[in-house]
Amino acid sequence: MSVELLKTSLSILLQGLVTTLLLSVAAIVGSTLIGLFAAVLRSFGPWGTGRVARLYTELFRGTPVLITLMFIYFGVSYFGYAIDVFAAGVIGLSVYQGAYIAEIFRSGIESVPKGQWEVSQILGLTRPQAFSFVVLPQTGKIVLPPLVGQYLSLIKDTSIVSMIGMSELMHGGQAIVDRIGKPVEIYGLVALIYFAVCFPLSQWVRHHDRRRLS
Repeated sequence: MSVELLKTSLSILLQGLVTTLLLSVAAIVGSTLIGLFAAVLRSFGPWGTGRVARLYTELFRGTPVLITLMFIYFGVSYFGYAIDVFAAGVIGLSVYQGAYIAEIFRSGIESVPKGQWEVSQILGLTRPQAFSFVVLPQTGKIVLPPLVGQYLSLIKDTSIVSMIGMSELMHGGQAIVDRIGKPVEIYGLVALIYFAVCFPLSQWVRHHDRRRLS
């Protein structure tokens, strides 16, 4: 790959990287909120809401993320409404990844000893207060490593959003290949950029696990 081609390609890919990072951050926030809400419903909600939350997690964990993105982007248009491709990407990834994050949170909540609830009641805390101030902080420590691992999966899933036309990192690489060819070099460069984003997070997870187990 020539220096000029490298400069041109990097400029386009870095623009796509900015979009990828914005999409990732927005979807991480959205999926975390959805996942936590679904986990609370599964663990504490009335019978009906718990069943709905379980159906949600099972449905989206059993279908490809591309189907979710297509359904949201084209399904909204089918009903006569327009949706921005970025918004469709954020909603699609949030809803899809939220199903996996819900299971992570649910496992963490159930890992907190039952005695914590009893102590909270003795101290006069209501059930919502006990969850917010006693159980949830402990849950956060338990679920942090698998949660970050799921965030890594989400970041890589942003590449699929190019299928609905978003000009993110993968879409930028595809545009360069369509114009000048050299798929091995260009996709290799895209892979290196994804690696540069994800590797520090994966190393942090390993380091955190070693410290927790030591």
